[in-house]
Amino acid sequence: MAPVGACGKIGEARNTDPSLKEPPISRLVLWNIDLTLVDVAQVTRAAYAEAFERVTGEPLVYLASMSGRTDSEIFFEFLARNQVELGAGEEPLPDFIEALGEAFARRRDQLSAKGRAMPGAQTALAAVAGLEDTVQSVVTGTIMANAVAKLSAFGLDGYLDLSIGGFGSEHYPKASLIQFTRMRAAEAHGVPFPESGTVYITDSVRDVEAAVIGHATPIAVVSGSSSESQLRAAGAKYVLDDLTASRALVDAVLQATSAA
Repeated sequence: MAPVGACGKIGEARNTDPSLKEPPISRLVLWNIDLTLVDVAQVTRAAYAEAFERVTGEPLVYLASMSGRTDSEIFFEFLARNQVELGAGEEPLPDFIEALGEAFARRRDQLSAKGRAMPGAQTALAAVAGLEDTVQSVVTGTIMANAVAKLSAFGLDGYLDLSIGGFGSEHYPKASLIQFTRMRAAEAHGVPFPESGTVYITDSVRDVEAAVIGHATPIAVVSGSSSESQLRAAGAKYVLDDLTASRALVDAVLQATSAA
């Protein structure tokens, strides 16, 4: 497994002649997690149900669409769909986030048994890690503790700089998380990451739209509930059937960031 540091080589010159040196590419590759890198829906649903009932006192009967949404957005949609009304001044979101982390932690040993890494996920991460001047991280609607658990359960965390990632714990929409992650990457690695050098890999139409708003090039994977035509209509120029063809993914990343 490639260590996080191997994803970088940031700022390394390509030519020994000072007059011929090129600036570093400073490429930032961001990944969605659920149904892009892993599928742990069964465990996630059970954790949501436990946390929701613990905080509201009501069972979670009706689920909501989770694709492309943050955990905080999902919680409020759960409230609406299950017709749970809040009292005046009641703010249950912090309690739900805390309960969700605890419910998920109790199920960590179920992740590998009831979940899976998406086909080609590890090979794809390793292939992108081999690119020069490239940093990989995540932008996900999942709170940070749960995101780390999902990735580490399948040995995917070592390819990613999770210290700069965007997580649902921050309570911002994904377009903003993309921009914040770009800024954190620049601060952490000491080089700017231009918008033209940033890509977001995801299976979700909502994420593709967020990438366009957040000024990252979306690379879509048809591994979730969205079709190729839906992903392209949302703004994805590059669409892959899955992650098993790592060469195709790398080519898409290089083409998408060629302007950088």
